[in-house]
Amino acid sequence: MLPIIACSVIALAIIAERLWTLQVRRVLPRHLVAQVWTWDRESGLDQDRLRELRRGSPLGQILAAGLVNRHHSREVMKESIEDTGRQVIHELERYLNTLGTIASITPLLGLLGTVIGMIKVFTAITTMGVGDPAPLAGGISEALITTAAGLSVAIPSLMFYRYLRGRVDMLVMRMEQEAMRMVEVMHGEREAEAASGSGQMP
Repeated sequence: MLPIIACSVIALAIIAERLWTLQVRRVLPRHLVAQVWTWDRESGLDQDRLRELRRGSPLGQILAAGLVNRHHSREVMKESIEDTGRQVIHELERYLNTLGTIASITPLLGLLGTVIGMIKVFTAITTMGVGDPAPLAGGISEALITTAAGLSVAIPSLMFYRYLRGRVDMLVMRMEQEAMRMVEVMHGEREAEAASGSGQMP
């Protein structure tokens, strides 16, 4: 039971921490791309703005990586966004493998408890016979309790593991959309300014 209890505590801590960290408003602040565009149009994106953006949210980290290379080509911008995106995804998936492992091993721990309980039952039968039901009931009770405890930890852990995986996938897709939208906006403006400047030349 002690390993099962330890797994339940760890699983509960991971679920609470990931639910807090993976809130949409924390990962994808509303109108962040519009705010970046406003900063760029009004006062420029200096190092302080980029540092603030990078520290604000996972989406901000990705956007800041692209903005550092905003004066380069579209491909360079996208590559820097993709490199930072892989690091951000790794952070979003933190502890999820541990939660999945707990969901897998706790039924096995419960099964181990069942086996140990049945061994005690047969040992009691061998040494004392079947006349005294107390040792038999104790072993059977231990077997059933550990099985139930293992499943009680495994089922919610697996449910939250799947749910959090799905949330990470959704957040990654939306971050990719926002980042690509920023790239298109920045380079669309640059191309328009270049075309306008070339049109004014004699």
